[in-house]
Amino acid sequence: MQTNELVSRNIRRFRLERDLSLGELAARAGLSKQTLSKVEAGVGNPTVETLERIGQGLGVGMLRLLTEWGTQVHLSPAAGASWRAAQAGQARHLDRVYGSGYVRTQLLRIEEGTERRVVEPGGTGTLHQLYVISGVLEAGPEADLRILGAGDFLRFPGDVRHGYRAVDGPSVSHLTTTAPSVPQFVRQDIERAEGLRAGR
Repeated sequence: MQTNELVSRNIRRFRLERDLSLGELAARAGLSKQTLSKVEAGVGNPTVETLERIGQGLGVGMLRLLTEWGTQVHLSPAAGASWRAAQAGQARHLDRVYGSGYVRTQLLRIEEGTERRVVEPGGTGTLHQLYVISGVLEAGPEADLRILGAGDFLRFPGDVRHGYRAVDGPSVSHLTTTAPSVPQFVRQDIERAEGLRAGR
């Protein structure tokens, strides 16, 4: 993944979560609206100082802009997967997640014939990593469901409505859930903090 794409996606996500327009965020960050627009569009190479200013305007550290927060669906199908030599044998790389928080890992078994199980959104930044062990499974965000077979891997955001359904016989999967340990701010929190700094 290109760093510019990740930064662009995170800036847009954090900005929309805080209900800020491009102009409002540009003013908070002390940047021109045109500069911010280019960075959010993934155009050009923003400097560290520019990213720090944008982070300050959003009320997050610059590293938050460089961390994957579960905002993109990533599919790694079993077909064509590559295995490489590792100390313990051979390894297949599935995914890498940066950031801090808790991690929950579990096996998920779904019986055939059940309707799609809809799961309500988790906290902001929640991320699911699903590896299908057996069976055929429909899974992912409601707006981007995927059909998966044994050996397929899917990473998707858990902070949107998502679902699971066994398609052909029972399905067993390994599901890992990661979530930030620090809640992300909402616009009211930012305004409250700014009011305190201004002595209001």
